[in-house]
Amino acid sequence: MQRIAFVFFVCVASLFGSSSARVAVAANVSYAIEALKRAFIQSHPSSDLQISLGSSGKLSAQIQNGAPYDIFLSADMKFPQNLYKKGWTLSQPVVYAKGSLALLSVRSRDFSKGITLLTAPGIRKVAVANPKTAPYGKAALEALENAKIYMQIRSKLLYGESISQTLLYTLRAADVGIVATSLLYAPQMKQFEHGRNWVEVDSSLYTPIAQGMVLLRHANKNETAQEFFAFMHSDKAAKILRSYGYRLP
Repeated sequence: MQRIAFVFFVCVASLFGSSSARVAVAANVSYAIEALKRAFIQSHPSSDLQISLGSSGKLSAQIQNGAPYDIFLSADMKFPQNLYKKGWTLSQPVVYAKGSLALLSVRSRDFSKGITLLTAPGIRKVAVANPKTAPYGKAALEALENAKIYMQIRSKLLYGESISQTLLYTLRAADVGIVATSLLYAPQMKQFEHGRNWVEVDSSLYTPIAQGMVLLRHANKNETAQEFFAFMHSDKAAKILRSYGYRLP
């Protein structure tokens, strides 16, 4: 009887759609996603979003290994495009936000020299995200190379698995970190002042960080996932993303 009841429940759930969706989210969106989730639930009170945070590369690998995510919010377009080409998505990915890099230090610093500050003898450890798995790490490496200082400071680099781990390293172990600007707009980071503790990295030093979103194959019959995907195109979502320092496509 229990097995019959379970089968009946699964059939009913598939008929009416799921009230919960699993969203794989790049670490740079870790603060903004909570605000986006709250806004979505306000207009969809019977729905729920289960958020999984990580580096875009690792989340992409999990999806290809069968992780039952419904939506993927990446930190770039490369990983979503790759999933689309391999047939893991319901449609082509779209850009939902554009991110940027910032230099962050717990201590007050003179940022007038921009990224070349990292060559100073007093800067012994520089936190960056792993460029192999984190798009923000790839952009940071590109900025260092274009500024022609990578070879000078490569021994100083302390790599985080994701941009959120890089932020943690910046706050606890490094002198300066190259982080996602969006993380600095979170309430938890208000103690750090623009110009004193952080400054944007010259955007001409790296390729613009277009962040891609895609509806995954697992969401085929998931109404909540499809509604949240649509919500991410709304003016309300755009307002939240702007408040966290993102630019809109």
